[in-house]
Order: sequence, then structure tokens, then C-alpha cells
Amino acid sequence: MDQLAEAALHGAPPDELAKIPLPATFTAAHLRAEDAATTGADVRRTLHVGPVPMPDPAPDEVVVAVMASSINYNTVWSAMFEPISTFTALRRFARQGGFTARHDLPYQVVGSDAAGVVVRAGAGVRHWQPGDHVVVSPAYVDDQDPGSHDDGLMGERLRAWGYETNFGGLAHYTVVRASQLVPKPAHLTWEEAASVTLCAGTAYRMLVSDNGARMRQGDVVLIWGATGGLGGFAVQMVRNGGGIAVGVVGSDAKARILREQGCQVIVDRREIGMGDDDDPQTDAAECGRRLGRLIRAATGEDPRIAFDYVGRATFGTSVHVVRRGGIVVTCGSSTGYQHTYDNRYLWMNLKRVVGSHIANLQEQHEMMRLFDRGALVPLLTDVFPLDEVGEAARLVQRNQHIGKVGVRCLAPQDGMGVTDPAARERIGADRLTSWRRYAAVTGASR
Repeated sequence: MDQLAEAALHGAPPDELAKIPLPATFTAAHLRAEDAATTGADVRRTLHVGPVPMPDPAPDEVVVAVMASSINYNTVWSAMFEPISTFTALRRFARQGGFTARHDLPYQVVGSDAAGVVVRAGAGVRHWQPGDHVVVSPAYVDDQDPGSHDDGLMGERLRAWGYETNFGGLAHYTVVRASQLVPKPAHLTWEEAASVTLCAGTAYRMLVSDNGARMRQGDVVLIWGATGGLGGFAVQMVRNGGGIAVGVVGSDAKARILREQGCQVIVDRREIGMGDDDDPQTDAAECGRRLGRLIRAATGEDPRIAFDYVGRATFGTSVHVVRRGGIVVTCGSSTGYQHTYDNRYLWMNLKRVVGSHIANLQEQHEMMRLFDRGALVPLLTDVFPLDEVGEAARLVQRNQHIGKVGVRCLAPQDGMGVTDPAARERIGADRLTSWRRYAAVTGASR
């Protein structure tokens, strides 16, 4: 560990951190452009861990010493070079000129979650300084784009950090825009805090925000993949908001953890004629009829909202099963982007499809406030060291995980980073670690 990282880990004061020079290189999980022809590969073959050069930060950027990160499905897509190589996105981004040109390199540092310590703040940064404990939002917003001033995600130059940009979070250091930073909840460990921003922020925008489904009290909400990184947060948000969560899972072990977490209605996908998550949905109407009967028997009505990030295998059923005037809110498509559905169920029943992507900075702050208050808890089930990031990503690639898979970067062990132990005790350490403990007992992860 270099001098700056050591100082950040042990809480050196801001003036001391500012005097220690940035290292010339740092360790990072990265892809190589020369591998980009290997589509669909085992991600353990394409994710490399080793030294990369430290980029020069722009005036509106900060350098963060990354204590922990986590695996998201976009890292799997990047490492599979599907549907296209993300080096294509880097080249396109670099054409804007200026500091964006740094991103077009023969390697890409990936990762769209991080928790750590600010060690440098550019001359244009006003609200952050070295020593601040932060989490990083994946929304890489261009503040000079007109659309960004309506909603940060509506700017045409929006990028997903660590996926459509370089210098992502699966590394000892990351370089991010100041507009990506949110204060780290003081009661969470580094690895817990690093597991929430992308998935919890995305779920918040999809369900709660005015930009999503605007969930109301009493809403019945169908949640596909309810023990996944997105689905698990959706279950918590529906329960907190006075809704009725209907969680769909594919195994008895996953059903048990949903019961432990208070999900009101649990459906095994095998009950409605669906196979594994990787199987394409062949009879959406029949699955929808079976699912509708189960939901009505449990709740007395059809769902108003379907929370769908699974994609091809579930989307047709989502359109079918939501009630008249209902909403299918979608982000990502882990089983495939080409969705097939019967449009009659959409237009004749006045249903809507709402596309959603990440969360803007205000939504991230609103979501993180819920963690601060203990209304949301992490879904962390497993943690790997950075040098085993390929194995961590492989779990997600094969859908052998539940919740979130964390990665320790500079933090030498689990459990570090808590600066408000009283809040942790008040919220309850058992609640905060329940997913990890229950996954270990049931064998639902690894």
C-alpha cells in the first residue's frame, strides 16, 4: 500500500493528505482492448488486476482512495464485451475533447460502485475536501449539457461511470466528478457502503421518484429477481412505502431469505411455468395468467407496478400481468435486450412502460438518507479481495449469487470504516448483516 493510501486508510487530516503526492500508478481491475474480440467469455479470463497509470484529475474532479467496491451486471457486460465492446463508448466519449480524451486508452478500469476517502480535490471543487468519506454515484453527468439542468440523467452526454467511462471503482483509486459524490453513511462499513449506490439508487428512481413509477401506499408491486441487487432493495422500498411486495424467485433458498426480510408475497417462478432466469420467455400470456391468479389470491387485485430488470425472460409477462393503467418500469435486461410482448395488452388496457437508468444526484441523496435513518439496509452477501475480482464477477455472470457481491480494494479486512458505532448499534448490527448471515446459512450464495 502506498503512502497516500495508508494515510487515507488511517484518517490523516486534510492538510496532510493534500501534501502527499499521488502515486504514479495504482492497482486496478481492468479490461484490455486486445481482448475485445472475445465476446461471451468467462469474465475470469478478461478481467485483469495490475498497475495502471494515475490520470491527471480535471478541475471539477476528485481522486478517491477506494476502500471497497462491488460487482454490478454492467461489469459483467463489459468483461464479456457484449452487446458491444465498451471501448467503443470510450472512443466516442473521448471525441468531446479536453479532459475526456484521457478516457480513450488501450485499457479500461471498470466498476460502478465505490466507497472511500477523498485524497485530492480539483481547483473547481467547492463542497469536498481531502479526508471526506464518500460513496460514488455512477451517474457521470455533464453540467454544461442543457438537458442536465432539467434532470441530470436527461443530458445527451450522460455516461455510466466505470462502464461508459474509464477510471472506475474496482481499483485502489478512482477519478470522479465532484457531482458524483454523496456522504458515506457513518454507521456502515466500507464494503457495506460500497454495495448500495448503483442498485439502491436505481431502485429508488424506478419506484419512488417522480421520474419513475411514483409508487403509492397500498400498491401491489411485482418484483422480478427479488433477491438480486436491485430486487432486494425494491422489496425494502415497497415495504417502507406502504405497498405490497410480490417477490419472484427461482429457488427455495431464495424464498427463505425473502421471508426473513418480510416480503409479503413470494412466488417461485417454477409455479408459473418459467425455467431458469437464462431461459427466454416462450409463453408470456400463460405465465401471466398463472401469475395473476396467484397474486390475486394473495392480495385481492392485480399489481399496479411491475419492477423488471430481468428483460427478455420476463418482460412479456410483466406487460400482461399489470392491471389496467398499470406501469412496467424497466432498467437493464440481464437475460437479453430484445423483448417480445403482445402489444394488445398494453394499448387496450392503457398500460405504460417507463424506462429508467441510474439515479440523479438528488435521488441519490434522498435514497442515502434512508440508509442514514436505518430504513434501508445493505444486501451484502459476499466479499472478495480485489485480486479475486474475476471470481466475484463470475458469480454474478452465472447468477450464482444473491444480493450484492462486494470487493475490498484498499481496506485490508471487512468491518472497517464505521465512524458512528452508536448509530450502528441503534439500527442493529444484526439487521445490517442479515443478508450475509442468512445467505451463508442457506448456501444461497457461493
